[in-house]
Amino acid sequence: MAQVIVVGSSNTDLVVKTDRFPKPGETLVGGDFFLFQGGKGANQAVTAGRMGAEVSFISRVGNDLFGRQTRESLEKEGISTRFVLEEENKSSGIALITVNGQGENTIVVAPGANASLTPATVQTCLNSIPNPRFILCQLEIPIDAISFLASYAQKEGKKLILNPAPAFELPESIYQQLFLITPNETEASLLTGLACNTEEDYPKIAQWFINKGVQQVLLTLGEKGSYFQNSIQKIRVQAQKVAAVDTTAAGDVFNGSLAVALAEGMNWEEAITLATKAASISVTRMGAQASAPFRSELV
Repeated sequence: MAQVIVVGSSNTDLVVKTDRFPKPGETLVGGDFFLFQGGKGANQAVTAGRMGAEVSFISRVGNDLFGRQTRESLEKEGISTRFVLEEENKSSGIALITVNGQGENTIVVAPGANASLTPATVQTCLNSIPNPRFILCQLEIPIDAISFLASYAQKEGKKLILNPAPAFELPESIYQQLFLITPNETEASLLTGLACNTEEDYPKIAQWFINKGVQQVLLTLGEKGSYFQNSIQKIRVQAQKVAAVDTTAAGDVFNGSLAVALAEGMNWEEAITLATKAASISVTRMGAQASAPFRSELV
């Protein structure tokens, strides 16, 4: 069985559907309301579990109702909560999500206990986990924890996958320690300062990251699929045409599935194709973790 470590956020998603997004200062009467388990880290951990991996998930939640619900939900998914640690003095993370009639979303996150995931905490957890080669993380936890992970991965010979979401400027040293970075178009533009709109833009974006020291770059392009590049390969994978209902966790499903595929030894094209199929299924369903498909659905 493939083994994957996921380090990242746990949130509770409060979701409202509406025909369109409100303008500043405008109040809209929306439609259905949903409460889902979310957080980029938890979404990716659940996806990896549904893809068939043994998942070690390192995260923090508050000592509150949302935190207890998060732990219970993860346990039902078969994911150990040994490293989902309670923070006494913080609330659990919350995401306020609006989904419009085209399945697009806007998201505001209150990190809560996620902000207490320190390097010392991460190191203590890692010291208690056997030796999976692949570590997956995102940017909904403190940057010093990310920096520690990057250094740890390089020192211990692990392969660190960074999904740079939500994107912000990163220390130069992190790039040099990454096995793979997986930005979407918006994140890629924010990090590089380059346009990411056309087929001609993708190799330029990828080369920018490679010049910074990243070993592999995988641009996720939504309904346009993805673009992969390293020092010897360029791969373009198209996405399936589907009717999107909610794109909230598409990137998380992609990354969680990709990590499992790589841990299983798939080549890049096989792994990206599997992850693309999983993400395409996820956008046809409401919710974050709830939208992640099981491996049997990808046959």
